[in-house]
Amino acid sequence: MLRNKARVLFMIALSLTFGVLSACGGGASSGTSQGSGSDAKPASDNKSAPATASAKPAEFSFYFTGSQNVKDLWDTLIPMFEKATPDVKVKPVYVPSGTGAQPTYDRILAAKQAGKGSGDIDLYEDGVNYVTRGQKDDLWDTLGTDKIPNLAKVDQKIMKDVANLAVPYRSSAVILAYNGDKVKDAPTTLDELYDWIRKHPGKFAYNDPSTGGSGDSFVTTAIYKFLPEDAIHNSDPAIEKQWDQGFALLKDLGKYVYGKGIYPKKNQGTLDLLASGEVDMIPAWSDMVLDQINKGQLPKSTKMAQLKPGFNGGPTYLMVPKLSANKDAVAKFLNFILTPEAQSVIVTKMSGFPGIQLANMPQEVQDKFKDAAAGFRTFNIGDLGKDISKRWQSEVAAQ
Repeated sequence: MLRNKARVLFMIALSLTFGVLSACGGGASSGTSQGSGSDAKPASDNKSAPATASAKPAEFSFYFTGSQNVKDLWDTLIPMFEKATPDVKVKPVYVPSGTGAQPTYDRILAAKQAGKGSGDIDLYEDGVNYVTRGQKDDLWDTLGTDKIPNLAKVDQKIMKDVANLAVPYRSSAVILAYNGDKVKDAPTTLDELYDWIRKHPGKFAYNDPSTGGSGDSFVTTAIYKFLPEDAIHNSDPAIEKQWDQGFALLKDLGKYVYGKGIYPKKNQGTLDLLASGEVDMIPAWSDMVLDQINKGQLPKSTKMAQLKPGFNGGPTYLMVPKLSANKDAVAKFLNFILTPEAQSVIVTKMSGFPGIQLANMPQEVQDKFKDAAAGFRTFNIGDLGKDISKRWQSEVAAQ
């Protein structure tokens, strides 16, 4: 009898012990994660305790757009992050370049207006125009070193320019790419470029500006050639009255470009023409050119040059919707992306400029990019880019 009573008391005590342990070990929901505050371990280590069998990893959706090299980059970085941070899983959603990133932005905005959070989009990649649009629509979360310590490695002037609403994780610039075997004296100014196009009919191409940034840069640069320098930071629609001279230039050039007015789709479309020898010169993103030379997709004779004044360039940004339910998990990912390890992948895989300051990178990377970013300009004209594209389609492409 006493033995049975002792056994019962032992079982009760054991049950209470497990109950206390279970209560202490209760985890946060899948939309949150711990360790991303100001006292978190620096992301250069970026190690998390392995997820237990009963703890489901936090998951967030990441929408990004671009050419194939952008997809290849994330296909490399996301597994690296998930291996280092097993308590977070990334759900990538790739929107191919030329299919339009606008619907993704519209979805985030529509979800907010309908009171439905962020539309299940937790992280969004795009250019500065979408940063500023989201600022007006109050879409983006303000980011800081309290949850993303490695933001301290980013140029704080760039962060100030976007009011800390986005992470500039890599940079690139539009340049002239040309066949060095056929073009011995490449243009160095915009006027020289336009003169070269007229003197070499059919040997220059730029892509439809609505399908890729290099074509968009060529068009925008031509339009703003005739405006004051500070106009490239003006988003006031009143400035559209000053676009006529630039559009007249683009219409005139139309009969001299490839196919007397054929505009390939996407950034890759013009690169393919250069690779095949159908044209001798194009505007292109520097990272795409370097990457494809390294892979043998462009001939070794391919050269690059920046003009004066230069085409546009600058960072590509990652933005966190303010209404995302998974911001802590996203913060861990952003912290990883800003580590020298992840940034080195960007440099080697995309030939992109690092998003963090060069002083934080290995010496060989510092030497490679010391002068590489010089010459380009950063255009920030807000929603005016949509009006440029519409007018280009009706006045230039349709002629």
